[in-house]
Amino acid sequence: MTITKTYFGTTGDAEVYLYTLTNDLGYEVSIINYGGAVTALKTPDRAGVFGDIVLGYETLDDYVRYPRYFGALIGRHANRIADGRFILNGVQYQLGRNNGANHLHGGFNGFDKRVWSAAEDGNVLRLSYLSKDGEESYPGNLEAFGDYRLLDNELSIEYRAATDKETIVNLTNHSYFNLKGAGTILDHELTLNADSFTPVSSDLIPTGEIKSVTATPMDFRAGKKIGSELELAGGYDHNFVLNDWAGSLKTAARLYEATTGRVLEILTTEPGIQFYSGNFLDGSLVGKKGVAYEKYAGLCLEPQHFPDAPNHPNFPSTVLRPGEEYRHTTIFRFLSE
Repeated sequence: MTITKTYFGTTGDAEVYLYTLTNDLGYEVSIINYGGAVTALKTPDRAGVFGDIVLGYETLDDYVRYPRYFGALIGRHANRIADGRFILNGVQYQLGRNNGANHLHGGFNGFDKRVWSAAEDGNVLRLSYLSKDGEESYPGNLEAFGDYRLLDNELSIEYRAATDKETIVNLTNHSYFNLKGAGTILDHELTLNADSFTPVSSDLIPTGEIKSVTATPMDFRAGKKIGSELELAGGYDHNFVLNDWAGSLKTAARLYEATTGRVLEILTTEPGIQFYSGNFLDGSLVGKKGVAYEKYAGLCLEPQHFPDAPNHPNFPSTVLRPGEEYRHTTIFRFLSE
């Protein structure tokens, strides 16, 4: 495998570089150290023709001016926190409300808008970032890492973090996938290894209930086209509770697109996966090759802890204490049939 480094632009006084990982089978992933964003991901269809299967921009200026989390490494805490508030050790913390009344994906200047340090370590691209105590009102100095590997037909991301003060952390990748490379994702067939999901209120905050997917539009256990019950669901932007979670690596999702034969399998050590069907895309963002990203142009499958976990004691905890290491792994496996 090779890693090439190319100048991508400058934001503020920080230079940003594009790192392209290519292996002997022809798979290729490009990552910028601005937000740790995956900007391109090339995999073969059933005929062996490689194509880019993620949404994104061609320039750094677009990533800075039109943030929509395309491909980004999300933190300090992925997903929503109700009213931007949580209590830790009897202290209430008020985070930024950047999603209506709520906090989303780390706030106004989350990890997706930071320039990470980058280092090449053999076949690994290692990104690191020190989030200082009080940044976006989170407690503790948090040192975070994201290790990207491209081996055979798999892209793995290993996340690690450590803190000097009790805090909360929940990291994930926010790539928008389209296995056709264009058009909508409504005909993609999705399978989720989840018997339950976390219902949400009108502003997409979990109610605290963990509900069976049986007899609901949330049942993807046998696989179905995303568009088949999308209207009944009101669009998908929900957390699914993965079966048999014990912190070990397991298959969470399988995505299939019939015209290309491309298959994406996602394995993770996380307890949940957020499925977002691109409901808020509206054609106003112009991405690679001048393509306007219309509604449902891409979908996100984000392995993570549950949304608003700090405010629901029955959810797996996102608390990290000094002396502990936050660590989780996600593998994106690419197949064709």
